[in-house]
Amino acid sequence: MSQRHIIENLLRPAVELYSAATGLAAGTICLVAPWSLMLAPVVSYPLAVGFFLFAGLRAYQGLHILRYRRNLRRLPRYVMSSRQVPISRHVLFLGRGFRWEQKHTQRLHACRRPDAAQYIRPGWLYRQARRLEKACDASLPVVRRLFAWDNRLNPVRPLPPVGGSPLLHGVELDEADVTLPLGERVGHTLVMGTTRVGKTRLAEILITQDIRRGEVVIIFDPKGDADLLKRAYAEAKRAGRENEFYVFHLGWPDISARYNAVGRFGRISEVASRIAGQLSGEGNSAAFKEFAWRFVNIISRALIELGQRPDYLQISRHVVNIDDLFIRYAQYYLPKHEPKAWEIIAQIAGKVTDKNTPRNLQGRDKYVVALEQYLAATKIYDPILDGLRSAVRYDKTYFDKIVASLLPLLEKLTTGKTAQLLAPSYSDLDDPRPIFDWQQIIRKRGVVYVGLDALSDTEVAAAVGNSMFADLVSIAGYIYKFGVNDGLPGEENLVKVPINLHCDEFNELMGDEFIPLINKGGGAGIQVTAYTQTLSDIEARIGNHAKAGQVIGNFNNLIMLRVRETATAELLTGQLHDVEVLTSTVMSGVTDTSNPDNGTDFTSNTAEHIGSASVPLIDPAALIQLPKGQAFALLEGGQLWKIRMPLPAAGNDALMPENIAQLADYMQSNYRSGEQWWNSVATPETEAETNHAELLAALQEGLNE
Repeated sequence: MSQRHIIENLLRPAVELYSAATGLAAGTICLVAPWSLMLAPVVSYPLAVGFFLFAGLRAYQGLHILRYRRNLRRLPRYVMSSRQVPISRHVLFLGRGFRWEQKHTQRLHACRRPDAAQYIRPGWLYRQARRLEKACDASLPVVRRLFAWDNRLNPVRPLPPVGGSPLLHGVELDEADVTLPLGERVGHTLVMGTTRVGKTRLAEILITQDIRRGEVVIIFDPKGDADLLKRAYAEAKRAGRENEFYVFHLGWPDISARYNAVGRFGRISEVASRIAGQLSGEGNSAAFKEFAWRFVNIISRALIELGQRPDYLQISRHVVNIDDLFIRYAQYYLPKHEPKAWEIIAQIAGKVTDKNTPRNLQGRDKYVVALEQYLAATKIYDPILDGLRSAVRYDKTYFDKIVASLLPLLEKLTTGKTAQLLAPSYSDLDDPRPIFDWQQIIRKRGVVYVGLDALSDTEVAAAVGNSMFADLVSIAGYIYKFGVNDGLPGEENLVKVPINLHCDEFNELMGDEFIPLINKGGGAGIQVTAYTQTLSDIEARIGNHAKAGQVIGNFNNLIMLRVRETATAELLTGQLHDVEVLTSTVMSGVTDTSNPDNGTDFTSNTAEHIGSASVPLIDPAALIQLPKGQAFALLEGGQLWKIRMPLPAAGNDALMPENIAQLADYMQSNYRSGEQWWNSVATPETEAETNHAELLAALQEGLNE
């Protein structure tokens, strides 16, 4: 039984146009001059219709060949403004593209054959135009601009400056919108791509949809990109959510909201876990990490009992000088149980000298020594007081050594203006900058932009980012147990609120806190979209190959733009199956004969051999050659899609702030105190008046400039 093999051949001359022209000519003759063919009109007219249909069919087939060849050289322009981004309650728009199948691998294989080069590379006229463009760069700039004019009227206009190979998307003519069901987002999405290939543009498209759907949006941007900040605010304003927009930016403290990473917790021990969790736990450091956890927990319990909210400044202060906290807590606790206790302690303190001070208490405050003697005699038991007492019993030099690993971290978080943002004063009513926490943001469905200014100070950016992740993990656990609106009236507590985390350059922020966030955060509605460059970045940050694999394994959706590392490319290609690619081999032969009686001098034969080879669906080289703004995506359980993102439309967005100063003015007018957030709910009338006033102010500012 013979098997028929069909090889699609689109890289060839459009010979269909010849028969189309012939059919058109024959139909015209039948219509205009039937007598020349000795046909009666009753026969010639139907025959003309048949010729025209034949010509149309062949012309369509020929133009399909020409369109395919043109598509391989230059894709149609794809531009979209922010307002035009489609919004759906069911799917997430990613761009335009197609499902990559075996036929696309077959076409790509055909495009790489040497005999296909003449149909793929630009023609002679285009190459001459580029040569003249370079030659006229200095001498004839007008001519150069004419050749470089990017308009359809220019027959030799340059290709778009996106690099890569246009073949990867040009092998398919029929594009459609590529979407991801919103139900799949809870499985988290990983976006990988080298520098300046479109990660930020993809982030803008996804963030735009999340904001306009009314969901919780938290954007982590280590670089503190001003354009992304302004875009996030413009989209929040377009959606009418500017009163729910918060900026936390280490590089712009004047417009930054304030945030206490350890101010809200379900259990007191979470404070120590969030801080000590950022310390190294490898090797000998593990013991010091446990000591640090214990002392931070002791300090946190004492502060809570004294009616103070823990923050980094207070913890740093008491780690350096725990004597003061011990004395203050004793002054608070002892009079409740022994009214005359402090009088006795004061008498003992008056008799303390260097000679009668125990060796382990040398260098301590005399009231600490007196308290130790009093507590040893009275046998008063209180777990917090005993914890503080055990801390001061250590030799002061030894105590400083065992908490030495904690001090650099606290220095990073409490130096300069960073301290004002991470350890806010709740009693300072003159500071207009709001104080927020994640539970508050989630309840009011806010939009938060976190700019960490990592280019200026990488260490502080990483420490702050890890603190926020640790806090988010705690909030996720609380929501998982009690719901979003625990303690508030209404049935909405049963509804899971989508919490969209967009983490740009997340390898710079990632620590051990990030693993449980993506591993178990889905139950609380957290949907992480992480952006990074290479697989090695993740492994280098964590410092453990197994943990890096654990992180990657929790991302169900993978979008990969152009990458430069083969191992990163194989993260996608290694999950794909092989396909059969058909190959055609032409074999020719000539056989002569030496028999003089035979009338044949030679015989020739030509045969075409159809074979098949097993090749990967796509290879790593395809990912390395992707143009800017294009990507391969594994979605919905391993379905491979080829995507290209829309370019931003030319022209200014009316809602886009021109600079950070203008954004600061908007923030000043829109910010509300975190403790009075319920007063920020505006009626439609007051909201319209506010927007109108802001618009007039912006226009006036533009005229003044």
